[in-house]
Amino acid sequence: MAHKKAGGSTRNGRNSNPQYRGVKAYGGTAVTAGSILIRQVGSSFLAGKNVGTGKDYTLFALQNGAVQFSSLGRGSRRKKFVHILPTGVPGT
Repeated sequence: MAHKKAGGSTRNGRNSNPQYRGVKAYGGTAVTAGSILIRQVGSSFLAGKNVGTGKDYTLFALQNGAVQFSSLGRGSRRKKFVHILPTGVPGT
């Protein structure tokens, strides 16, 4: 008698985790070195002073300090930058 066993368990298990993109630290927020500032698709925001870019365009702080957003240009070609302004007290 021909019978095929159900293949449910081998066909499941491909639901990937969400990617939680967006701004993680807003302007004026104090951050530590290595903190993730923005997770994004492509370079919507560019790395400014004391900010690094990961291979997936994640922006992260290279120094302790406060987050500052700025922009250059006019209209739709405006470039948005994220900077870290170092704080005067070391370790904060």
